[in-house]
Amino acid sequence: MAEELVSGCWWFDLGGVNAYLVADGDELVLVDAGTPWDADDVRAAVAATGHSPADIDRVLVTHYDVDHVGGLSKLGLDAPVYVGSGDAAVLGGEAEPPLSNRKGLFQRVAGLFVDHLASVEPVEDGDTVGSFTVYETPGHTPGHVAYVSRDRGIAFLGDLVRESNGDLEASPWALSYDTGDVRESIRHLLVDGVAFDVACVGHGRPLVTGGEKALSRALD
Repeated sequence: MAEELVSGCWWFDLGGVNAYLVADGDELVLVDAGTPWDADDVRAAVAATGHSPADIDRVLVTHYDVDHVGGLSKLGLDAPVYVGSGDAAVLGGEAEPPLSNRKGLFQRVAGLFVDHLASVEPVEDGDTVGSFTVYETPGHTPGHVAYVSRDRGIAFLGDLVRESNGDLEASPWALSYDTGDVRESIRHLLVDGVAFDVACVGHGRPLVTGGEKALSRALD
């Protein structure tokens, strides 16, 4: 369940969705948290790395969706939770996804299974959290973000893309607010982002080499 991709970066395959644990300097960081029903599996995966949930210093959320934030309230973490400003109000319970968008409607229904968090830390394009730089990558959701560390050569891409047979594919129409925005977000990350080799995706197998090149091919 916990596979070390590169030194100090673990992939948690939760059976349909991924979460990650990464050592960022002296800090231990959880990236996304699976569904509400994945909490025990996340705990077990963290334990398999030689840590416990109490060791987690912060959480990076790529976006608001039940399969990425649903487990957060179940883990009992005492750590700040960072989320893109466009999704922060939803995760914090201050706003609801729009009914005017098919994805927003789905999020409204799935949100019945998500506990809002009392406090979140909104982040915006260019912010830094530890060694990770935040890149706003809307399209899959309005507040989707990617986190990229030049120091570690690792990018957490969330659902901006998904892996299939070793390739990265842009988030599809059925699962996105706006696929045009998805493609623009990929371009933004390629043009303005820092270099990375490891591409950690929300769905599919993460790429341990050639991640940036694979992301560029997602626009073909």
